[in-house]
Amino acid sequence: MVEVAATGRNQTGLQPQARRGRSLSWEREHLQTATLSKMLALESMAYLHKALNFLQDLFESVGIPEDQRLERTEVVKSLLDIIISEEETNKKRLLESIALHRKQLDSLCFELNVERFQEEEGITIVQLENDLRLQLEVRSKQKVARMQELRRLQEQDRAFCELFHTPPYSMEWDSVPSLEELDQFRGYLATLAETELETLRTENEIVCEELHFQIQKLWDILQVPYEERKALATLMTRSVAKRRKALQSEVDRLEKLRIQNLKKVIEPIRKELALYWGKCFYSQEQRDAFTPYYDEDYTETLLQLHDTEVVQLKHYYEVHRELFEGIQKWEENWKLFLEFERKASDPSRFINRGGNLLKEERQRARLQKTFLKLEEELKAQIDLWEQEHSKTFLVNGQKFMEYVTEQWEMHRLEKEKAKQERHLKKSQQIEVEMFYGSASKIPSKREGLGSKMAGRALKTLNASPQEANRTFELDETILNNGCSQLSPLQRNFQIDSVARTYSAFSQEFSEASKSVDNSEVFNSTNL
Repeated sequence: MVEVAATGRNQTGLQPQARRGRSLSWEREHLQTATLSKMLALESMAYLHKALNFLQDLFESVGIPEDQRLERTEVVKSLLDIIISEEETNKKRLLESIALHRKQLDSLCFELNVERFQEEEGITIVQLENDLRLQLEVRSKQKVARMQELRRLQEQDRAFCELFHTPPYSMEWDSVPSLEELDQFRGYLATLAETELETLRTENEIVCEELHFQIQKLWDILQVPYEERKALATLMTRSVAKRRKALQSEVDRLEKLRIQNLKKVIEPIRKELALYWGKCFYSQEQRDAFTPYYDEDYTETLLQLHDTEVVQLKHYYEVHRELFEGIQKWEENWKLFLEFERKASDPSRFINRGGNLLKEERQRARLQKTFLKLEEELKAQIDLWEQEHSKTFLVNGQKFMEYVTEQWEMHRLEKEKAKQERHLKKSQQIEVEMFYGSASKIPSKREGLGSKMAGRALKTLNASPQEANRTFELDETILNNGCSQLSPLQRNFQIDSVARTYSAFSQEFSEASKSVDNSEVFNSTNL
């Protein structure tokens, strides 16, 4: 950065000798200008006097009355007054501009630590305003240049601080630096730069030694053969910078291999963990509690954590194997029960008349007996376990009976939803048939049923909402079971039974089982 120093120079940045030469030149120019101005003024006054006399002569020759002559003369005077007023306004503007420029220039001179601007003696207002404006532009550029240089030096200083771990250069950053301060800052950075190369060389040597040690450690972990290790010797003959880059590349390659090997070991353990989580009926919250399971930084520590967790989980399962196997058996029976429920709601089951319906009902009755007995045994075992361990035994994050009740409630809601969908579909079908005057075709063996349903549909349209709802429920019963008569088991296990509490479920199961055992139909049928 090049800037004129304030020492030994005036406010304009000129040497005294140049200033004296400029002063003499200005005096000659000023004298010439003053002489020219006087000549122009005399000529203007003569011209104005001549013009006014000529104007009076015109008035007389034309014969303009005296009052009109005065009027027109006043117009001329008004024009002169306007010109004078404009020039006075211009002078006022120049004076205001001079005051503003002088204030801004004084502030800049203070920031730059240079002498205040001193105007030349005897110059005009216009010349003073022009000098102030030019000087303000010069000082503003000096300030911008100093601040840019300061920012450049600061960036270099920050780089050295990061490289050498040295404190930043001490300086007042909230003001415009002087030329001397910038020179001192540059000298400080130059001194630091002299030690940069040697420091980097030493640092690279240290890093290379650390990288070489790390490579040897990875070789041992990965069991790299001796033949592959000898290839590293060729890297050690290069320059320090190239050697460091090559060693770092080798470390990255070996580290990647190490991670790949650990990943291959840890992934099967994670699969085993997930298997035992399922066997122990762990909830998602319990699984998430083992955060290493989701860690992708494959290290020896991570492997050890997984091994420990698997051992603990296996031990926990073996200690409570009887309980977990019982719960697993309950879930299997529950799935089988849901399958029976699905078949019971399928109208196509009545097409097969080979005795499958009776077999299904018999199997269903047996399932209910096993179901209730298993639940009672599990409940007793869990109660005893909780008393011994003074804590709650959880299944998927819930108490066992809460878990069972929740499964029943979900089943009830699904059945209720299906029932509502059937009612809606039936209602829409009847509306379409009544509107278009046609009905669905029913097999000949079901003509009696079809006639009943058609008549019931007509009755439904004329019935009250409550009666219509009952009619739809009856139609659904006929469609699902093929007749209006329900067996004891079907009466006991309609969807309405699921809407009550779990104790009601158990009671109905028990009663249904007894009724099936005592029925003549099932006693006369063998599986």
